[in-house]
Amino acid sequence: MEWDIVQWGQFYTVLMIGLALGMDAFSMGLGMGIMGIRLKTIAKISLIIGFFHILMPLLGIAGGIFLSTFIGDIATLIGGVFLCFLGANMLWGSFFRAEQESQIFQTGGFGLIIFALIVSLDALSVGFSFGLFDVDMTLAVLVFGAMGMIMAAAGLLLGKKLGDRISSHYGEAMGGAILLAFGLKFLL
Repeated sequence: MEWDIVQWGQFYTVLMIGLALGMDAFSMGLGMGIMGIRLKTIAKISLIIGFFHILMPLLGIAGGIFLSTFIGDIATLIGGVFLCFLGANMLWGSFFRAEQESQIFQTGGFGLIIFALIVSLDALSVGFSFGLFDVDMTLAVLVFGAMGMIMAAAGLLLGKKLGDRISSHYGEAMGGAILLAFGLKFLL
């Protein structure tokens, strides 16, 4: 089956939105990767972020038009506050905590789920707005998932490479500053 110009246009639009949604995963992955994590952990984190980049738009679509404004604003506010808290905690810890206690992010369990949820919050709002348009939902959520996974992996890998060249205290401080900046961006 061949696509016509409208279908290709829709694909490129969805791809660009997926790229924009993946930028949060890239940037926050960069901050997390600076602290030094293993390649197996990078793969696990990227897959979970990709899953959340599929789940969140589906939840948004299911939520409907009525809740889009209310939930979108609250989700952004909560995410911004949480990111500011994590970033400030990382900055504080990079200078005042013992070396073995300094990493705020958990790369497994509940901490990883919270991290994946935060970087996927924008996808929830996009899902709400997609409920208004005639968009191929399967294509959209699969592209969002793939872009979230790819961008997270790229950020984590780049952060790991940079982190290998930076002392752990400076790496955590840089990661905290990145998260704090994104939290403030969400709040402002």
